[in-house]
Amino acid sequence: MSDFLLETKNLTVRFGGLTAVEGLDFQVKKGQIVGLIGPNGAGKTTVFNMITGVIPPTEGEIFFKGSGIVGVRPDRIARRGLSRTFQNIRLFEKISALENIVITLQREPGYSLVEAFLRTKKVREIDTEIQKRAYDYLELVGLREYADSVAGSLPYGLQRRLEIARALATEPELLLLDEPAAGMNNEECDSLIDLIRNIHEKKGITIVLIEHHTDVVVNLSDEIYVLNLGKLLAHGDPHAVQTNEDVIRAYLGQGRKNK
Repeated sequence: MSDFLLETKNLTVRFGGLTAVEGLDFQVKKGQIVGLIGPNGAGKTTVFNMITGVIPPTEGEIFFKGSGIVGVRPDRIARRGLSRTFQNIRLFEKISALENIVITLQREPGYSLVEAFLRTKKVREIDTEIQKRAYDYLELVGLREYADSVAGSLPYGLQRRLEIARALATEPELLLLDEPAAGMNNEECDSLIDLIRNIHEKKGITIVLIEHHTDVVVNLSDEIYVLNLGKLLAHGDPHAVQTNEDVIRAYLGQGRKNK
């Protein structure tokens, strides 16, 4: 068995003559929070897309829980325990926050169409349990009081929280967060740090975090990988990355200053 929950070896993808990611070796141990930083165009989201099966790599291997997942469909990767959020929020905007979570939990409802039509006791019991679990996820991200609010009407920062709750409702072992602090002010970023730390501690979920707000990454991460033009520029604990001259010159001057 591998020591890593997630591992990539020589991960490379080319689009025509453009190499977006080249030779990336990336490891995440169970229980870690790992940061992935770099400027726009560095290849960070492309890495997430390859890990989740959205984009096939040109070369290299990806292992999740010790098994290769290159070529596995995104839905099957998700069922193995890997979930993600996106740069651009993806919610069902015209239904309530609660219904957004319920839909996720009902991906395998546990009853037949006939039973659903007849509203049997089994259906009622399962639906009651699903709704309870949906409220629990909203509570976890601080949105219980917004359960009946239309998702698209929520402030931007709360929509981000709802998207995280939906990802958590798939019960992942590994959660990939793609710029969860995008568009947030300093106070909202501080609140997000507390939220992610709370999720990590309460649920024991391993997290990989892409983020331009460097203090969010530094405050949360056990290790940080830095990409530059698709290649690994630096890797280490937050202190090592913060004191790396190449990283200081290229990245740490972007976004919020560290406290």
